[in-house]
Amino acid sequence: MRVLGFMTGTSLDAVDMAVLETDGHAISAFGPAGERKLTEATREIMLDATRQALAWPRGEPEPAIFAEAAAAGANEHLAAAEEFLAANKLKWSDIDLIGMHGQTVLHERPQGGRVGRTVQLGDASLLATKSGVPVAHDFRTADVAAGGEGAPLAPIYHLARARASGLEPPLAVLNVGGVANVTFWSGNDDIAAFDTGPGNGMIDLMVQARGAGRFDDKGRYASVGQVNQGALAGLLGHEYFRIPAPKSLDRFDFSLQPLDKLELEDAAATLVAFMAEAVGLGFDTMGQVPRELVVTGGGRHNPEIMKALAQRLPVPVRAAEHYGWRGDAIEAEAFAYLAARTAKGLPISFPKTTGVPKPMTGGRIVNPDGQPA
Repeated sequence: MRVLGFMTGTSLDAVDMAVLETDGHAISAFGPAGERKLTEATREIMLDATRQALAWPRGEPEPAIFAEAAAAGANEHLAAAEEFLAANKLKWSDIDLIGMHGQTVLHERPQGGRVGRTVQLGDASLLATKSGVPVAHDFRTADVAAGGEGAPLAPIYHLARARASGLEPPLAVLNVGGVANVTFWSGNDDIAAFDTGPGNGMIDLMVQARGAGRFDDKGRYASVGQVNQGALAGLLGHEYFRIPAPKSLDRFDFSLQPLDKLELEDAAATLVAFMAEAVGLGFDTMGQVPRELVVTGGGRHNPEIMKALAQRLPVPVRAAEHYGWRGDAIEAEAFAYLAARTAKGLPISFPKTTGVPKPMTGGRIVNPDGQPA
């Protein structure tokens, strides 16, 4: 089937889109990929929804802004897709299924016997009705309800993508988005995964808090800063690093307070070192050394991040494009692939990727008439 996948990351930068032809097992063809920057209006409503989500007490009704933000997200996806399809000489009738991740505004990992909470906003029914195409969505809720972490979900796609490229295990794939997560492929269908720590998210939040832009473009601040070892040690003292994998994070789980007294450039350099050191600790935890590491996500555009990873890790570190992958489209491709697996009733999360008791299907499909599939 031909599936259009969508992803909007926690950076609130753009709607990423990619088309795959897949049966939920193998990838038969890679269609076009692209992005459309979020409008400022949608970005602001998602920021507001995130603020309210972080203050939302368990057991209380969800904030009213969630429904408004979900509709805004769906309309943003629709507008992005219509431009994208037209530019690639495609029509909605050429698409068999849509996979929409939605905008994450809250992610709380399970702790102390308490199940987690995860919220991705995007009105799938609205998108299905307006596009005329069934929409697979809500990929994380079932996993969380079963006691899983709800993240990361891309590992099964990392496996399919590696196989499509003819890569061999042992292999690691690192996605550096707002949070960084790693997939280890040991052989056959054996994959393990977890969030290693912050990716770009803490750097973005720090830069924004200091009025220095939305992100550290190409690492220009970090490149002239000095790592503060005291602040780095404080960040690495977080309890998260003592929790066994699989495990997951929200980009707000770590405080910027240890960096308060540092200059902007030194704070950026320290956060780059923190990200790389956290990945290194993840490798140490796994106790295995893959033959190579493929880096995807926005972080691979930051030369300081790539340099820090190469210095910290005992394996060759290469950006996704080295292997012919579309590094900016991997997550959109992943949710196209997960949508196909949802339609086929195939598992999308596993004991060694999210901590669920057994391999689990996930996601729900809504038809253009608004009814569940």
